[in-house]
Formats: sequence, structure tokens, C-alpha cells
Amino acid sequence: MLKRKEFILGAAAGLTLAAAATAGGVITWPGAHAEPQAVNRITPVPANGDSFSPPPGAPNSFATIFEQVAPAVVQIDVTVPVEQPQGMFQIPGLPFQFVPPNGRGGQQGQDAEPQTTQGAGSGFFISQDGYIVTNNHVVADATEIKVKMSDGRELPARLIGRDAGTDLAVIKVEGNDFKYVSFEETAEPRVGDWVIAVGNPFGLGGTATAGIVSAKARDIDPQGYNDYIQIDAAINRGNSGGPTFDIYGRVIGVNSAIFSPTGGSVGIGFAIPAETAKSITGRLMRGESIERGYLGVQITNLLDNYRESLGLPESQKGAYIAEVTPDAPAARGGLRPGDVVVALNGKPVEGSTELTRAVGAAKPGDDLRLEVLREGRRETVNIRAGTRPANLEVASSGDSGSGAPANPGAASGEVVEGMTVAPVTGALRRRFDIPDSVDGLVVTAVSPQSRAAALRFQPGMVILQANGRSVRSAADLKGAVETVKNAGRPGVLLLMRTPQGNAPVVLPLGDKN
Repeated sequence: MLKRKEFILGAAAGLTLAAAATAGGVITWPGAHAEPQAVNRITPVPANGDSFSPPPGAPNSFATIFEQVAPAVVQIDVTVPVEQPQGMFQIPGLPFQFVPPNGRGGQQGQDAEPQTTQGAGSGFFISQDGYIVTNNHVVADATEIKVKMSDGRELPARLIGRDAGTDLAVIKVEGNDFKYVSFEETAEPRVGDWVIAVGNPFGLGGTATAGIVSAKARDIDPQGYNDYIQIDAAINRGNSGGPTFDIYGRVIGVNSAIFSPTGGSVGIGFAIPAETAKSITGRLMRGESIERGYLGVQITNLLDNYRESLGLPESQKGAYIAEVTPDAPAARGGLRPGDVVVALNGKPVEGSTELTRAVGAAKPGDDLRLEVLREGRRETVNIRAGTRPANLEVASSGDSGSGAPANPGAASGEVVEGMTVAPVTGALRRRFDIPDSVDGLVVTAVSPQSRAAALRFQPGMVILQANGRSVRSAADLKGAVETVKNAGRPGVLLLMRTPQGNAPVVLPLGDKN
């Protein structure tokens, strides 16, 4: 599973580990006698022009590099509020449960005091006057931020700005003449180049690990805007926001995530590239807000089985529109669920990530020309980009029901492919809590031995489309199924409304019903 790295609060049992890992057990950081300012410019580029050739003696030791850059790397301690739990509890977005601090739930009732807990991450000075780069997820909800430096000093810090889209943030401490490092601007690391990560794993400040660049342009977060550098230098909980250096001590990335089945390092870490980090943090330091274009859609890649079900050629790429947010720019511009976006402003769209980033690169108010496949035809939809909300949950429709009936009652309708379906009526809306904005065929029953049951179709789900076309009756669904069967395709693509939102599902066709 992919975990937002190493930030101690964001890890299994993190709420109980945080205090133990940061109080009384932090080792003393190695001292360094570096010159002030630009401390990470230590070796000239070789005459042969190879900007990543290691200097003589490397990789025998990284000590010189570490001694130069360590004073610029800091530990970041944060105080964050937590909901008052009772026993085990779940944090949304994380696939495991947490034990409350001290193994007990918080105070209950209206008079209970707010609960807080401690977390720790890493960061690094990027300027002489106290600006520090870290991850957004380290400081996002902090009510108090403290910075612990390599010489033992602890300084209060304030948040300057943050950007959830790239998981970057800038904080600041008061003072001057801080030793700082700078982002690499002249050369790009290659797969196989040496790297050194410095940070605060498990509260152990001043920890250095070394490895290589394992891969580049990793797309581990389709909703974000980073093409991550993959490294095998060990990074763990608490390394979040720390720097990754090249062999010359230049910052080539900001550590942000690990892939791990255990929660610890298995040699697969991810860093935000310096080019992205420098651009975003520079804007945050200048007090700019990071605004991105916004459509208001839920999208997914055009998977092979979707493509096959729709009868599209194997070479066809695009992004499938699963849901359109009411009153958002896409809805106002006429984009529909079931559309396949194949181009934006004349440039081909390979998949959902490309569409997300292309729209995000647009400025609010820009005109976006989308070419879509709709019901077998190629059409153009013109949309004026909105402003991407800081929290996309505020842009959701908010009217989705539970999808589960208060009283199952007797099934009504016609049987199609193992599902009993009926047009949406007022009675079915009340029975299954279906919003007024949703139209289609309600699944009122599912045959236990059917392919639909194997896909976990449930009463209360609504079939919005079949084979790329809206359905309003059982005859519409039967017609779509016959069209797909006559074309020799193995399954029909259904767009379903589920309790979790709209989802495309390929229903295999055959004799089983």
C-alpha cells in the first residue's frame, strides 16, 4: 500500500508512537562547521561536462556532503487536533485503525476538552532568513509548529503557505544567517545516480541514508500534480518533508511518500522533483495562492475492458467521465457522465492523470475545448475553467443518499441479466433514498447466482447508462445488451450510481443469469 511518508501521525499506531519517538529519545545531531549560506555547493562540475559524475573517492563516503548540508535540515514537531475517539478508530483515507493516545479514548460529552496529539516530520532551510520547505501533510492541520535545529535550538514557526495538490508547504522561523540549501536547477538526475536522504525518521533527527535514483516520473497519485522521483535510500515515518541530495549536495527532491506493506522502508520511496518544489515554494514564499483550473468531474482511465465493451479500437486512449458535479464548470458546459475525453485544446489525452494535470495547469477563466466520444460520436464541448477548491469535498453534490433501502420490501420490475430493474419513481426514490437529480433504472433485486451478484450489485443501485447511452426503461437496457451481444463483445459497460458515487462496471454477458 502507498503511505504518505513517514509523517509520524500518518502511520499505523502513529498517535501512540509520536510522543515516544520525539520526546527524550532524539539523538544529538552531528555538528558541522559549514560556511553560512549556500552550504550545499561543495564540488565543481567536472571538466568533462558530466554534471553527475561522482567526485574522486565516491561512493567511499558521503561524510563530507552530510557535514555540509546537515545544518540546513530540521525536525518539525507539530501539535494537531484529533477527534475524540472511543476505542479503536479510523482516519479517512488510511487503510488501518489507530489506538488513541495512551490507549484510551478522549473525554466524551459536550464539556470535553479538545484532544490534541503530537506529530513529527522533516524540513530544510531554503533561505538565509528562515524559510523552511516541508510537506503539506506534515503541517496542514497544525495548531502549533516548532522547529528543532541541528545545534539543539528549538524555535517556534508559522505557516506561510501550503499546496495540497503538490503536497508542499513553507513555514518560517524568525532570525537571520541560517544555513540553507538550494534546489538543483541545472541538471536532472538520471536513473542510477547516487542520492542521500537526510531527515527525522521516527524522531531520530540528523539521520542520513544513501541509495540511487530507481526511476523517474512515477505517477503514484493520479489526483495530484507530481511526477515523483523513486529512490531506494531508506526513508521512513518522520522523513516527510526532508530533502534528497545528489552527489554534489544539491537538493533534487522533497521526500513525500513510501510504498510499504509493513509501514517501514522496503527501499521504495518517492520524492517531489526539485523543479516542481522550487516553483511552488517560491510562489508560496512570495505570498501567492496556488490556483488551478477546475472542471468538477470524477474520472478514471479508459481501461481495456471499458474500451472493448464500447467497441472502441485498442489504440483509443482517453479519460472516462464517471460523474459530473452539479453546477460545476463541466456541468454548465455540457459535459456528461459516460463521455470519454480524448483531447483537450487539441492535445491528445492519454488518461485520467493527463486530463487532471492539463486542467490543473489552466488558469481559472481559461477556455477549455474538450473533444469527447459520446454515444459513438465525436463531439466538442467548450468549458470555462473554474477554480479548483482547496478541499474538493466542498464541491461534491452533497445530495447522495445511502443507497440502502430503509425497508427492502418486495422486488418490482423486469429481470435483465440477473437483475430486477425498474424505472425511477417517487416511491423508489423514497425507498432507496435516491436524489431527485438521479434518473435511470433502479436495481430492486439481484439473483444470487448471477454475474451481477458476483460483481456485488445490490438493490438500490441505479443504472445510469449502458453501452454509453442513457437508460430509462428495461427495454433500453435490453436493447443495449442485445447490441453488445450482436457485436460479439464479451460484456456491457454500465455506469452505476453506488453509495460511494458513480462507477463504471463491465457486466460480463453469457448464459449465466
